[in-house]
Amino acid sequence: MKRIPLGDWINDAVDWLDASFGSTLRNFAEYISENILEKLSAVLTVIPWWLLILFFVALAWRVGKWRLSLGTFLGLFLIYNLELWPVFIETLVLVLVSAFVSTVIGIPLGIWAARSNRFHHIITPVLDFMQTMPAFVYLIPALMFFGLGAVPSIFATVIFAMPPVIRLTDLGIRQVPVDLVEVGVAFGSTPMQLLRKIQLPVAMPTIMAGINQTMMLSLSMVVIASMIGAGGFGEGVLYGIAQMNVGVGFENGVAVVILAIILDRLSQGVGNKKRTEH
Repeated sequence: MKRIPLGDWINDAVDWLDASFGSTLRNFAEYISENILEKLSAVLTVIPWWLLILFFVALAWRVGKWRLSLGTFLGLFLIYNLELWPVFIETLVLVLVSAFVSTVIGIPLGIWAARSNRFHHIITPVLDFMQTMPAFVYLIPALMFFGLGAVPSIFATVIFAMPPVIRLTDLGIRQVPVDLVEVGVAFGSTPMQLLRKIQLPVAMPTIMAGINQTMMLSLSMVVIASMIGAGGFGEGVLYGIAQMNVGVGFENGVAVVILAIILDRLSQGVGNKKRTEH
């Protein structure tokens, strides 16, 4: 039985895309890196470390309790004390930009899937493919199309981290009680008014859970993307592996855990507040 040359087909397709759009994509990546990522990092770097810590502590107090605020302060102060603050800024920018892009694209797709059974059935296997494909595989086309740096890591991270927000937006809107929708229709609401005033507010806790998962996946992928020059904590972990330096790897790994816990608790706190309001 003759072997199907699937890999060769993929390589040919990637070569064609690179020849047709590679130069444009690399110029676009350079523009994004210089005009968005570097400027955002510069702004956060200018802010005194203690002021940024107080900002996160205030957010933690707003959405949680004093224990979350205390843990946030101690965790971020440890990162500063370990002289990892510039690396923390790099990682934070990559995670926030990746999660933001994933959310901006994912929520409309989730709404579309909730409103169209045909699109729901089309996108479900695509999301299955996106979630089950090994994360390292996404680095290959990202590296080929965009070159080294932060932009290819964001591209790979968005693909890897987007499925949860799409799925949970779809699920949240589908779980809105039918009687609420019928009341809105009875009062003459348009589909957009139903979405904005009834479906999205009721589904918001579920959507926030999707954003939370997307943020966590973004952080995990950003660490992996250090292999293609993304920087951040992943670079320290990769250095520790390459040099067999357990201490450096452990310090950067602990910093990743601290950032993950803070972002997870903050986003969960927002979701819990939305759930309480409704």
